[in-house]
Amino acid sequence: MTIDQLTAFLGWAAIINIALLTLSTTALIAMRGRITRIHARLFGLDEKDLGRAYFQYLAQFKIATIVFTIAPYLALRIIA
Repeated sequence: MTIDQLTAFLGWAAIINIALLTLSTTALIAMRGRITRIHARLFGLDEKDLGRAYFQYLAQFKIATIVFTIAPYLALRIIA
């Protein structure tokens, strides 16, 4: 695999991850009540605790996206 191919791969991976993060955030904001009720019943959690869990999920997803796709993509763009 060449550096150009790896750069293209990481660029598309970053775009897909950002799209999934945006979709997840939008779904949680728009349908928070429904999603919270479903997850509370499925996992036996308190609805108040789920707000913190959703925030932690989105934060970890964002950090993982930045660390594993965006930062390497930018590094490869800089050295190329």
